Amino acid sequence: MSQTQDWPLFEIFVRAKSGLDHKHVGSLHAADAAMAIEHARDLYTRREEGVSLWVVKSSDIVASDPRDSDALFTPAADKIYRHPTFYDIPKEVETL
Repeated sequence: MSQTQDWPLFEIFVRAKSGLDHKHVGSLHAADAAMAIEHARDLYTRREEGVSLWVVKSSDIVASDPRDSDALFTPAADKIYRHPTFYDIPKEVETL
C-alpha cells in the first residue's frame, strides 16, 4: 500500500460562488487538513471555479441510517407550525 493510502481520507466540498451551497466534489488522501486544502485547491478549483473549500475527514462524517427515515423525517402531527401547509404563499415566492 502506498503512503498516501495510509493518510486519512478527506471529503471535499466547493462553493462555486458566494451565496450558493457547498457541493461535494470528491475525496482525497492527505496527511492533515492543511494539506487537504492545498490538494483540493489544486484538484478541484484550478480554473477559478470556486470561492470556498471545505475539507472534512471522512471518518468524522456521521450519517443517519435510511431505515430510520420515517422516525427522523416524517413530520410530527402535533407540531404543524413547523410546516407551512396552512399558510398562503405569495406567488412571488419561488421556494421556501
